[in-house]
Amino acid sequence: MTDVLRYTAFSEDPAGGNPAGVVLDATGLDGAAMLEIAARLGYSETAFLSSPPEGHGGEEGRSFTVRYFSPKAEVPFCGHATVATAVALGERIGPGELVFSTRAGTVPVSVTRADGGGLRATLTSVEPHTEDLDPADLAEALAALDWPAADLDPLFPPRIAYAGARHLVLGAATRARLADLDYDFGRLEALMRRLDLTTVQLVHRAGPAEFHVRDPFPVGGVIEDPATGAAAAAFGAYARELGLVPAESVLTLHQGADMGRPGVLTVELRAGDPRVRVGGAGVRIP
Repeated sequence: MTDVLRYTAFSEDPAGGNPAGVVLDATGLDGAAMLEIAARLGYSETAFLSSPPEGHGGEEGRSFTVRYFSPKAEVPFCGHATVATAVALGERIGPGELVFSTRAGTVPVSVTRADGGGLRATLTSVEPHTEDLDPADLAEALAALDWPAADLDPLFPPRIAYAGARHLVLGAATRARLADLDYDFGRLEALMRRLDLTTVQLVHRAGPAEFHVRDPFPVGGVIEDPATGAAAAAFGAYARELGLVPAESVLTLHQGADMGRPGVLTVELRAGDPRVRVGGAGVRIP
């Protein structure tokens, strides 16, 4: 029987952050079997590890091939399951550097021990980019969300952002607008499938480097993702590209509070390096 571990990412509390399944040895499992396990577990993502192909870079014993499955489909990359997996590995082989080979590309992950003794993991995204959104697609997204256009923050132009997976970024003018999330599941899912989106990243700015975010995830078979590392990386690239934050920044993203699973994601931007670093705590769920 396949051993499925349960960890939460972006929180030190098992009741916070985003739960993920972790299968540390997926040798012999095909895609159908992985999807079945992910669907049975019911978390937004489950990560499956195997040994990397021969000749793959990285320290022996600390490099892995990783596949990610939601309850409905495989996704190219998942940030919170990466953090959860790295923490699970750190408990077994110690803190240090890991290399994950994903469908989106190679993702280095650093595992460190926090002052309180718990583990934190920081992933480095693949090279990100953003692209414009067709006005008709924006109108459809707003209709599915039941958001009037006036509820958008004009300082956050709607864009599709990528840092391993594609996310639609929309700015909410008020915290109350962000908190009131009641969308048409099927309609938003249809738009997201057509645009090849993983989540919709809904953002409200609370301060110069502090944001509240929510991520509808109908294509994954869940209403909302509690803490979304891949979207955080995409948002960091988006915010830097549009000049919303300095090129050298550390951003704090709060997510999950409206679901009763608060989590904190740290997004680091470095001048001269297009990649985005996303980090947070992780802990096993009893």
